[in-house]
Amino acid sequence: MVIAGAGMAGLCAAARARELGAEPVVLEKGSRPGGSMLLSSCVVWRYRTFEDFRAECPGGDEELQRAVFDGFGEALEWLVSLGPEVVWEDTPNQRTTGKRFEPRSLTEALVRAAADVRTGQVLGTVPGTWPKEPVVLATGGFAVRYAREHGLLVRCNPWSEGDGLDFARGRGATLAGDLEEFYGRAMPAPPARIRKEDYVRLSQLWDNEARVVNENGEEFFPGPPAWHESDLAQAIARQPGGTAWFVVPAELRDDQRVVGLREAGGTVVEQDGELRLHVAAAVTHTQGGIEVSPDGRVAGVEGLFAAGADVGGISTGGYSSGLAAALVLGRIAAETCCALS
Repeated sequence: MVIAGAGMAGLCAAARARELGAEPVVLEKGSRPGGSMLLSSCVVWRYRTFEDFRAECPGGDEELQRAVFDGFGEALEWLVSLGPEVVWEDTPNQRTTGKRFEPRSLTEALVRAAADVRTGQVLGTVPGTWPKEPVVLATGGFAVRYAREHGLLVRCNPWSEGDGLDFARGRGATLAGDLEEFYGRAMPAPPARIRKEDYVRLSQLWDNEARVVNENGEEFFPGPPAWHESDLAQAIARQPGGTAWFVVPAELRDDQRVVGLREAGGTVVEQDGELRLHVAAAVTHTQGGIEVSPDGRVAGVEGLFAAGADVGGISTGGYSSGLAAALVLGRIAAETCCALS
């Protein structure tokens, strides 16, 4: 079994496959394992009820959502059993349940369990892979490509270029979900300099405290953002240049969100008792991708599986935990692959 990608989905698939007696090889394009998980807040969660999941992501594939929802509890217990540091025993959000992990500790625990992780290797250049051996695609979607094509910021690892999507499409796979939909954040706009380790700290989450205007000073986002604010990031992405201004009271000048934006070299304008914070849309992961059945098989392609952000159609129309989907579907893909071998 060959697994393309050493983020959450790929490492979980490899660790589970090895438990089941397989000898998976993980090929990671980048220079390190961990993918975007290593740069995240590392909260692995699901909605408390399936009805909430459906309401929050109404356009998503119901069977895939059910697979993620039903498999989450056992998968999370398994993840904890690998020994990573748990930061939160549950989420503070009443809508969700899950755990927060220390990202580096979780990455190290999964790499130990996966065992054979090879960096700097791309699936298509390695002889003896698909169709000779089953392949699990877990390359993290195409966030970097999407951001580049749309003139947006990147808020993920630099290797999620769509390799899994291209590999699957080249072998006859179909796509699912909305390829224009992404999960992202409003971040300090250029000339701000944002280090990868500051992706979480510098996120501009204002929970409806900020008035949002475009470069012409016009309000363009009707009503409050959703609790995750990814809908607001996508609306900013559709503005010219993918930028906007958050307007907040001037007494918030010492708020850590404002301080962080300033320290990063971002633009803060104070006038008439208000602060105007220049922000830009940043892409964390795409939500459209490869069409996959609930057992992890790529539709219509024998011997090919996918998990994580390479899978399309889970969260269409809203947002759900990408790490949870990677965890559950990574394990499922490994289990199905082993059962068929």
